[in-house]
Amino acid sequence: MLQHLSSPLLQDEPWANGAGTTTVLAAGPDAQAWRWRISIARVVRAADFSNHADTLRQLTPLDGRLQLHFSNASTPAVLRLDRLQVARFDGGLAPRASLPDGPTRVFNLMTRADAAATLLARPLVGAMLLPEAPRWFVHVLTGHAELRQASDERLDLQAGDSAWATDPCRLSGYGEVVLVRFDAQPPASASVLTASTAPGA
Repeated sequence: MLQHLSSPLLQDEPWANGAGTTTVLAAGPDAQAWRWRISIARVVRAADFSNHADTLRQLTPLDGRLQLHFSNASTPAVLRLDRLQVARFDGGLAPRASLPDGPTRVFNLMTRADAAATLLARPLVGAMLLPEAPRWFVHVLTGHAELRQASDERLDLQAGDSAWATDPCRLSGYGEVVLVRFDAQPPASASVLTASTAPGA
């Protein structure tokens, strides 16, 4: 099944520490007592991220580079992220963000308890298969895309559009996409800071 997410229903929310705003795209199973949350933050200046203890946080900058300064980690560290590079860390570390290229949007995935999901960001050139998973969240960052399933159900997406896919499907088009794959098993411990680069980036 394919389901388009209606953008007009989305609203900006202030950060818990008052240092920025976030647009929540989806959260579940309840919007308040969530176990997973997908959002886009707007970061216009250097700021401390909110503290989300007992949460695995995955994020990627959408417009420019992002640096995350971890002073609360067991060993102070800096993650230097290029555009569409994904970072994964314990949300309780609450890093300070700096912006080498100026303001940027940041795509966020946060999971708690037994929720299991993986954030991916990549160019879309031609077609790719979204294999079987409990479900996929698809956000078109630039360009356009089409989701098509074996039943021939299809959905056209433009830049800024988001959708759910609950069965294997073909994603085709040109531009850039951010994907969230919901998994059957929880991820490994979030105690280690990691960063990965998008395929083809």
